[in-house]
Amino acid sequence: MNLDALRHSTSHVLASAIKELYPKAKLTIGPSIEDGFYYDFDNLEITEKDLAKIEAKMQEIINKKLAFKKVLKTREKAKKLLKDEPYKLEILNEIKDKKIQFYQHGNFLDLCKGGHVKNTSEIKAFKLTKVTKAYWKGDSKNKQLTRIYGTAWFSKDDLKNYLKLLEEAEKRDHRKLGKDLDLFSFQEESPGSPFFHPKGTIVYYELLNLIRELYKKYNYQEIITPLLYDKSLWETSGHWEHFKDDMFLLKIDERDYALKPMNCPSHCLYYKTSLKSYKDLPLRIADFAPLHRNELRGVLGGLTRVRKLQQDDAHIFLTEDQIEKEVYDLLDFVNYIYVKVFNFKISLRLSTRPDKFLGETKLWDKAEATLKKVLDKKKMRYEIAKGEGAFYGPKIDILVKDALNRNWQLATIQLDFQMPQRFDLTYEGKDGKKHTPVMIHRAILGSVERFFALLLEHFSGKLPLWLSPIQVILMTLTEKNIKFANEVKKQLEQNNIRTELDDRNETINKKVYEAQVKKIPYAVTIGDKEQKNKTLAVRTLDGKVKFGIKINNFIKDLVKEIKNHEIK
Repeated sequence: MNLDALRHSTSHVLASAIKELYPKAKLTIGPSIEDGFYYDFDNLEITEKDLAKIEAKMQEIINKKLAFKKVLKTREKAKKLLKDEPYKLEILNEIKDKKIQFYQHGNFLDLCKGGHVKNTSEIKAFKLTKVTKAYWKGDSKNKQLTRIYGTAWFSKDDLKNYLKLLEEAEKRDHRKLGKDLDLFSFQEESPGSPFFHPKGTIVYYELLNLIRELYKKYNYQEIITPLLYDKSLWETSGHWEHFKDDMFLLKIDERDYALKPMNCPSHCLYYKTSLKSYKDLPLRIADFAPLHRNELRGVLGGLTRVRKLQQDDAHIFLTEDQIEKEVYDLLDFVNYIYVKVFNFKISLRLSTRPDKFLGETKLWDKAEATLKKVLDKKKMRYEIAKGEGAFYGPKIDILVKDALNRNWQLATIQLDFQMPQRFDLTYEGKDGKKHTPVMIHRAILGSVERFFALLLEHFSGKLPLWLSPIQVILMTLTEKNIKFANEVKKQLEQNNIRTELDDRNETINKKVYEAQVKKIPYAVTIGDKEQKNKTLAVRTLDGKVKFGIKINNFIKDLVKEIKNHEIK
């Protein structure tokens, strides 16, 4: 049995239950999605309190053991059947087939391409999970609908395991952890734009520092570029045609401007500031400039979907015969960050030419063949995502599996023959003639905000030592121990170890508990014994305590752990 078919069938059962319980509700679409399904309805006002009643009606329908039958209708009959369903009529008008396909179970008939189980009795385990709002066709100019999410599985055990996973995911939600750990917040005055608090800013810059360290190894040059550009730049790059709806537009001095959603066009401008020879290539230009994308208000979600973001963004200008080695090295860069540093499991996806694209097909074919050749040469397994490339070139996307077995799409390597041509970029070749370079768009962490969210959820807020805003907390037993604790604090800070002192007149148990809640990697108790022996009692986040630790040895171990970006 196909899991997508099972979930899509369950969404049809949901729609039929809604029509029985709320006859005035209007149907839209109900696809299967990763881990479940949803169905959108108009003229339906419910809350999550109503889900139990809807589930009961769904179970009643399932118990009737109704077959899913494909039914073909003429266009005229289809229009009559759907006369009271305006959204279905809109979909019908987009279908070019002479015969219109429906699927029926019992008395319920729905316009549908298919993908169903044979009988409702095959739906053994399902659950409705939440009610949200969504715009028709994802466009904020359209009406807001009621969306009901659910999940369906082959067995009750599968469902039970999934619901446990959901419960764990809720505990790990980066929005909750961000608030609890005082890392970041969002304000209504600037929707989708995170405020990173002092502790969150430390984590943010540690991530950037990690990338900057590797820029030295891979010979990148970092630049700083403006955020605001005239419309003409975006017309040249192709963004005005392909990305305008996702950009923030402004009118200044009677001219059209836009905040940049990505760095590539500005890097093309930088490239043109001087003449280039083949000896200057590859030219690797890095930029951490803030970017702005006009995401719909309804899809904003913590750090994973924002309007203001930063990427560890870079563009590499090179000759055609340098492409293979450069992509090879980029995959090594990706592997170092994700596998060596963070110990993630990764998978790769090669995304090919979309329906709307810039340039000539033959250049696209060449670009896709080159990326495929490098992946095959490195013997890296990958999937083909047909039509999912950027409008200017094919790309390799890196997906990361977290502790809850969820995939996150983060790093990307995009090969672009188009933009250098559009900007008339050139270099002088060995033959003394002008040639057009090729351009690689790449981000390793991707959006730093999204990567931040992944880390919080993957580690459940217990960040590795080198990333932790507070790396060590010193806790005194009595006032007599404060002087010695300050001496230890000074030594730690001299070695660039972020340290906090808790010298409050509170019990040590309370101090330890609060340190655990703050998820500080090392909590050090200092009492009379430690003061006398010049040693420390060190507690790790897993609750293990070691006594009699010499201060120098403790510092030496911490410095090593931080320098090596260790994960424990």
